[in-house]
Amino acid sequence: MNPEELWQAVLAQIQLNISQANFATWFKDTRIINRDEEKVVISVPNSFAKEWLENKYNKIIFKILHSLDEGVKEVNYEIGKTGLKIIREAPVSFFSITEQLEFPELKVDRETNLNSRYTFENFIVGPFNELPQAAAWAVSKNPGFVYNPLFIYGGVGLGKTHLLQAVGNEITKNFAKKKVKYIPCEKFTSGIITSIRNHDVENFKLKYQAIDVVVIDDVQFLAGKEKTQEEFFHIFNTLYEKNKQIVLSSDRSPKAIPSLAERLRSRFEGGMIADISLPDYETRIAILKAKAQEKGVSFSDEIYSYIATKIQKNIRELEGALNQLVACQKLKNQVPDLETAKKLLEKFIINPPKIASPKKIIQAIAEFYDLKEKELEDSSRKKEVVRPRQIAMYLLREILKCSYPFIGKKFGGRDHTTAIHSCEKIKTEIEKNENLKEEINLIQQRILSG
Repeated sequence: MNPEELWQAVLAQIQLNISQANFATWFKDTRIINRDEEKVVISVPNSFAKEWLENKYNKIIFKILHSLDEGVKEVNYEIGKTGLKIIREAPVSFFSITEQLEFPELKVDRETNLNSRYTFENFIVGPFNELPQAAAWAVSKNPGFVYNPLFIYGGVGLGKTHLLQAVGNEITKNFAKKKVKYIPCEKFTSGIITSIRNHDVENFKLKYQAIDVVVIDDVQFLAGKEKTQEEFFHIFNTLYEKNKQIVLSSDRSPKAIPSLAERLRSRFEGGMIADISLPDYETRIAILKAKAQEKGVSFSDEIYSYIATKIQKNIRELEGALNQLVACQKLKNQVPDLETAKKLLEKFIINPPKIASPKKIIQAIAEFYDLKEKELEDSSRKKEVVRPRQIAMYLLREILKCSYPFIGKKFGGRDHTTAIHSCEKIKTEIEKNENLKEEINLIQQRILSG
């Protein structure tokens, strides 16, 4: 596999593991510029991207590279203006491959950060997303005066980013004078940190207060970041008071975001909250056919049915599987039949079932509530720790059927009666508290999906 094909294959897999917003933000203008015996050098557009890839994504990049080519032992990043080296060394077929496998997610407007690909026209509506789609459409027709803020939440890969960007694109089309800005929450947080470091917070706030429509993706990343929350709160208030539209997304409801300031939670809940659930079989088929039409290809109904049956909980994975078939068809100039598709998607779809363990359960709960695993397991009686610990005990019992003495011992050597009390308490509250039920369902999905 040559360097260009190798990097396209890496990008295809990375796209399935992170949000579309982060993929477009951090992997734009990246490529392999050198490949020695054991070392791969990746060109990045600037120092910020270099630092982010090294610290945040290096592990997954190396893992994917090594799985595709076991000879890769080391990955380095260099700031580069162009890919001249790889162009000079590449065979002519590289150019056609690049065109065929280009990622439309990376075509982002520099002024708005919006991708014109994401529109209401190509957003497939089903029972699982009717409410958020209707609310988003209403906002795009009268920004700042209906459903402000609009808060959309749901699991990974269900179309939140598409819907947020569709709002931005529709407003840009209908209200040419309005200034629209889409930004992933992690990038917003990084901007706050940089402005604090440079003693330039006021200018940072003024820049955002001049925007008419602010669209922020993945606001769950505000959890635990007190200074960022404080500055965001002031920006939010100024925008809201001037009837400027705020659109937010998260992987959970405002109530379920840990370490979120109460005044900020209250602001989020002051507008419209709409959740996107899992798509049904018919909608998954419709999504696959629509995506295939966008890409100018077509496959048999058997293939669509196979993918829709195997992938049930993530629209991004549906598209990822489709991309594998599209790449195969364009590179080989041949439409795959069902058996060929099964072979191509074997590693992609047929994964061994993820086996839950006490460690995985505790780790998932610690991550969800922004705690350290040690805090859950020791004797702390802090309010923010007690409830997650009780949920951990409950899930150890529900998922793994652990004995009460084992559960008590796992959490600081507590008595089995404490474990019984915790499990019964959570079990009773789930029946009365929809928010708690939703939190636990989200945690279970994370545990069972690995």
